[in-house]
Amino acid sequence: MTISRQDVAKVGLLARLALSEAELDTMTTELSNIVGFVSLLAELDTSHVEPLAHPLDTHNVFRDDIPLPSLTTAEALQSAPRHDGECFLVPAVLNESGAA
Repeated sequence: MTISRQDVAKVGLLARLALSEAELDTMTTELSNIVGFVSLLAELDTSHVEPLAHPLDTHNVFRDDIPLPSLTTAEALQSAPRHDGECFLVPAVLNESGAA
């Protein structure tokens, strides 16, 4: 598959890049080379290769998620500048239509 100059110009436009004529020529050549190299991968016989999600053996390094005692509602609200006994009260940040 080859990449045309028009393809590169369109992608540049979509990416909002102002490419000069020289940059368009350079990028067309480079992207065509990259696509050519990637197409070489299709020639490899990978039928004996097991699919993997990651090239390295990985393991979970996080600790177990063990629930611990938490604050009561009263304890959480005791330092709040404004509350109604159940929830924090904060200034409204949305107008009436719901848009910010």
